[in-house]
Amino acid sequence: MSKTIELIFDFVSPNAYLIWQPLNDLAEKHGATIEITPVFLGGMHKLTGNAPPFVRDAEVKGKNDYAMLEMNRFIKKHGLTKFRMNPKFPFNTITLQRMLVALEPEKRAGFIAMLLPAIWEQGLDVTDSETLGKILQDGGFDVQELVTKTQDPAIKQALIDNTENAVERGAFGIPTMYVDGEMYFGKERLDQIEEQLSS
Repeated sequence: MSKTIELIFDFVSPNAYLIWQPLNDLAEKHGATIEITPVFLGGMHKLTGNAPPFVRDAEVKGKNDYAMLEMNRFIKKHGLTKFRMNPKFPFNTITLQRMLVALEPEKRAGFIAMLLPAIWEQGLDVTDSETLGKILQDGGFDVQELVTKTQDPAIKQALIDNTENAVERGAFGIPTMYVDGEMYFGKERLDQIEEQLSS
């Protein structure tokens, strides 16, 4: 019986980009499926008292420098050399996350795979409606339908509910993953996830 990796996801996290392909490769290797749960990281931070590491650790001597060292090691290990920090980071993803909620679950991976390179390789400003609209149109998505759905109260509430539920289950940041009810936080947990998938 194949296992499921639940991925708690928000486009704003550079680590969401960095883990996306390695996690998909791992899932394919073990015949597992990835289930995407869109949340709003800003809301998650508010609920947990957490903050982006570069802000939270700014006054800790050496800590952000070491985080960059580890990030570069991960990039090298997994061949993610196209990665570039988005010049608009940190940017507001409420619209993107509502779009992700509005999509049928089976279409979410394609939506993510299309947008991550635009954000984290090409450095495009996805908070600009024209830029986002062109990316979506080129990717074969109905722009107007998705934009309309972002204003649907049910979609808005679903994103709030996803975020609150993730926090209640222990999540405090991106990427968080669950396998067999076990929580794993951070891109550095791939080896532990592989052990869980193999058990």
